[in-house]
Amino acid sequence: MSYDNLVIVLAIAAGVPFLLALVPRLPLPGPVLEILAGVVLGPAVLGWVQPDATVRTLSVIGLSFLLFLAGLEIDIQHLHGPPARLIAVGLAGTVVLAGITGWVFDIAGLVESPLLIGTALVATSLGLLVPLLKDSGAVDRPVGQLTIGGASAGEICAVVLLSLFFSEHSSSPASRLLLLLGLACMTALIVVTSLRAGRSMWLSRTVTRLADTSAQVRVRLSMLLVVGLSAVAMHLGFEAILGAFVAGAVLRLVDPDAERTHPRFHVKLDGIGHGFLVPVFFVTSGLQFDLEALFADAATLLRVPIFLAALLVVRGLPALVYRRAGLTRPEIVASGLLQATSLPMIVAATTIGVRLDAIQPANAAALVAAGLLSVIVYPPAALSLLNRSRPPARSGSESGPGR
Repeated sequence: MSYDNLVIVLAIAAGVPFLLALVPRLPLPGPVLEILAGVVLGPAVLGWVQPDATVRTLSVIGLSFLLFLAGLEIDIQHLHGPPARLIAVGLAGTVVLAGITGWVFDIAGLVESPLLIGTALVATSLGLLVPLLKDSGAVDRPVGQLTIGGASAGEICAVVLLSLFFSEHSSSPASRLLLLLGLACMTALIVVTSLRAGRSMWLSRTVTRLADTSAQVRVRLSMLLVVGLSAVAMHLGFEAILGAFVAGAVLRLVDPDAERTHPRFHVKLDGIGHGFLVPVFFVTSGLQFDLEALFADAATLLRVPIFLAALLVVRGLPALVYRRAGLTRPEIVASGLLQATSLPMIVAATTIGVRLDAIQPANAAALVAAGLLSVIVYPPAALSLLNRSRPPARSGSESGPGR
């Protein structure tokens, strides 16, 4: 075992925030820059760092933790009530459009597995959208609530579809569906047990007392949940990312007020994930990016704008249903652009697809490139629209008691 390549990967991860701070107008999110740095410094260009066993192992763990953090962003409050019906209609439209798009691509001879392409197109980068909406002040507006709800539904759907139909463990989709139901029952049991345990005064006091000591008991219990459900998912024949994603959703469900009651807990999880494991995944994705296959011929390169447009069609068009919630036209367009922003699940789907020979490296590279462009192009345009449609702030005289 050698740490040489890992040192360079971590150096890239540490250097990206400084580069973004030095050039604040650089329109590149951190993950995009990490992938691009991996491409340049990896085997595709300079060859200074190789994705050896140590780097690849940490990358797999980083992907699982990324999905765990995505599951942690799932807020059930956004998935019930009247908005839930609009989100459900939008998700149904997304699934239908994804199926049609995959079928058309298959008929045109552009892809090997229409199901894998359709699955990759369903997801949205939830972990990227939430901070963007918070920074823009739109997270509490109807457009923010609907966008986060739609992104959450798309993320859940993509993870489930990827787990059902694409796994290294051979079994029929019907058998996997039964196993998925078993995992759901086990998850429900964990939720009920955790909620009951939380009513124990002794246990609550003990967890509170040890949470911010060297014991870091909340973090340890979270790691047990992530690894435990990932192991269960693998034993049931699914990818570990399904268990990690479910772990995040479970933790959010049993501790919904964590950001208010013990905010340092989420900061610690973000520190482990975005400070260490997740950047390793993104840099390693760049190291493994097949740049030669992408530029091998013009037909492959032409797939990039086609896949980018497909993201907008599959995830953007269903945002039209949000008009029933009273959203303005700019807000609807902004929501569609944000929902069409996708990268982590595309990288995960193509990584699994290449491993299972469900997608050729050239198509995988084109799809990842489209995901990179979606993160670069769509959010700035969406934020510009959201800023223009921001409700005017009330003046002091208008909000005073005399009015």
